[in-house]
This record gives sequence, C-alpha cells and structure tokens, in this order.
Amino acid sequence: MRRGPVAVSCCLFAVLTLSSCSSNASGDAGDTASLAPLGPVVTAAPDAAGTPFADQAALKAALLDIGDLPVGFTPVPDPEDDLGLPPASESADSDKSSTDPAECGAVLSPVADQRPGAVASASGWFTGPDFATIDQDAASYGTGADASQAFAAVQDRLVGCTEYTGTDADGVQVQYRVGGREQQPAGDASVAFRLVTTSEGVSLVSDVVVVVVGSTVTQLVATGQDPIDAGVFGDLTSTAVVKLAPAPAG
Repeated sequence: MRRGPVAVSCCLFAVLTLSSCSSNASGDAGDTASLAPLGPVVTAAPDAAGTPFADQAALKAALLDIGDLPVGFTPVPDPEDDLGLPPASESADSDKSSTDPAECGAVLSPVADQRPGAVASASGWFTGPDFATIDQDAASYGTGADASQAFAAVQDRLVGCTEYTGTDADGVQVQYRVGGREQQPAGDASVAFRLVTTSEGVSLVSDVVVVVVGSTVTQLVATGQDPIDAGVFGDLTSTAVVKLAPAPAG
C-alpha cells in the first residue's frame, strides 16, 4: 500500500493533538466551515497530444523537486523506493482505518490507483513549516483518451463524497468534507477542490488540483492547518505543468 496525503493527514492529527496545537475548526472557521459546492465537471479532450513517460524514473524526474517548492520544505523518502521497506499490508490487524461510504477512502489516492492502466506512475512528498505538506502524484497513460478517462474517474468519485466519515488507523473518528475552490485553468484540463479533515477538534485543510498534461494526469495536494496561499499554489501548479509538458518536436 503506497503512502499518500490521507495517510499523512492521519499522522499529522496525532502530532498536532500531542503538541496541543490550535485548531482551525474553532479558530479561523470562516476559511473552512462553509465550503463552496463542487464546480461543474470538466472534460478533458481525448485527443490531447503527448506521448506517455516511458517508466517510473522518467516520470519521477518530471515531478516537482525541492528547488520548486517554498522555502522550508524538505523531501520525505518513499518507504519502498528510497528506504527499501516492504509494502505495508492493507489487511494488518492493527489497522482500523475505514470510511463510510467505503469508496470515499480513495479520495486523494494516487491517480494511478483510482484509474488503473497507467504506463508509468510516480509520487513525491514534502514536509514544511507548521506541519504543512505538499504532495504530488502522476500517472502517465498510453493515450490521451486513457488520460481523459482517468481525469473523469477522479471527478466521478468526488460527487458521492462531499461529506463522509471514517476512522484512522487507531480507530479514532474522522469527518471529511469536500467542496469546490477557484483556481486558474492549467494544462490541457484541470479541476480544483478542497478537502477539510477533522478529528478530535483538529482540522486540516487540503487544497487540491488535478491536471491533464498530454496523456499524463497529475494531482497536487497542499495540506496544513491553514490553506496554502492561492498564489503560491497557482505557481506550483504552473511549474508542475511545465515540467510534465511534452518536449517540443525536433
């Protein structure tokens, strides 16, 4: 089982609770309490130009790196690829994580997990000041049509998961709310949304953009106690698109 933004959020809850950090659930409620509705479904053209990345290494090299991120962020090693640890068992007896509805557990899962069939997939994770995180995953598909279907699959899942509940790995109750957010269009097609995750009085805000670039779909997630600055997130999105864009012919 690959790590992702949801797993990171669960870890952050434990840290924030133990360190007695303040919660936006009661502090800056205006930022998170009233989420906008999800925007209209965005359709990606099935004939977008661009060849898929050949393998994981090539795609990983095209993701955001430490030089692209705000000051203070550092990379988090991949437990499997970087540290050589065995994959985590999804059926471990100690893992009490769940969501209701069950399918909402895949919200913020890597695109490659939400729509199988990618030629290559890769992820990167970074931690920053005040427990903030920035995560990116990408899935490169054989054709623009495959990428368009993956982009649609991410949006289809959101429609039924605007409000859901669950438990973390320790069985602690968690509430989730999904809403729309405005962001300038990016790549060949893009959609933006916000996920607010609350547990034991602590809230985390995840601002998300999913972008199609040729036959590759990437998901960028910024999570923290406060929403990331919109301008910073827009710049990160633009940089991600440039790095994933197909090289010009000739």
